[in-house]
Amino acid sequence: MSKRFKPKFNVKKGDSVVIITGDDKDLKKPRKVLEVFPDEGRVLVEGANIITRHTKPSAQNTKGGLVKKEAPIQISNVMLWDAKSSEGTKVKRSREDGKLVRVSKKSGNVI
Repeated sequence: MSKRFKPKFNVKKGDSVVIITGDDKDLKKPRKVLEVFPDEGRVLVEGANIITRHTKPSAQNTKGGLVKKEAPIQISNVMLWDAKSSEGTKVKRSREDGKLVRVSKKSGNVI
């Protein structure tokens, strides 16, 4: 990512998205965004890109062993979910009452 300008993304924490490319591609199954990493251009999506970590026993995890968890994926591989049309949609920004809001290009609804 460029260090000169801070990138602006239309995906925020808590949004519903669909994964449009990759191993977890499913255009009809919305998933929840757990975290957004704008500096790296990545997003953490619930139930997507599952990796396995080998962990040593510790005070919190006395057993240790294999732990499965989500890893971040590229933000360009996800698309916001439009509940009205039940599919992924592109987003445009517009001002309503002095506030910047995200609007679905397919249905015209505010997200």
